[in-house]
Amino acid sequence: MAERGQEREREAVQEALELDLELGPRISAHAGPRRRPVIGKVRRGEPTTRCQEPPSPALLQGIAQFNRGEFFEQHETLEEAWIEEDDSIRYLYQGILQIGVGFYHLLRGNPRGAAGMWAKGVRLLESFPPRCCGVDVAALIADTRRCMAELETKGLRDFDLSLIPKIRLVPMGPGRTA
Repeated sequence: MAERGQEREREAVQEALELDLELGPRISAHAGPRRRPVIGKVRRGEPTTRCQEPPSPALLQGIAQFNRGEFFEQHETLEEAWIEEDDSIRYLYQGILQIGVGFYHLLRGNPRGAAGMWAKGVRLLESFPPRCCGVDVAALIADTRRCMAELETKGLRDFDLSLIPKIRLVPMGPGRTA
């Protein structure tokens, strides 16, 4: 009976966080107790007025980790920000997080997990303008799609790791930079 309850809890967390089960136990084993997101805060695709704001410290930290190839760490950083956020900007964090998790899977030999997470991340980011919170969203989408095509055509063994993107920050407007 207890196993059944644990399985239901694992499935609920899995669904809420949209992570592959293979990654979930590894994260849980390292991360300690997991906080659950408040579901229903905002819906995906709802417009945000916050794209003109500078990136939050958590977003900057997550981007720096992503750009250093620290995909597990960027997941932890951006997940915390995603869970805490009550504006639809949270889906920018989640989209970046999912793309990073895709690279985590790729580097661990799980092409199916990589492709699935990239697709989820791209879908989330497509609802944002080309630039949001200083992030060049359009470039990240294009770079990730290039990786998706590379993986599909060449497979895991011949995947060109130099295609792993860096998230670019862009100027925010007159006198403001990301």
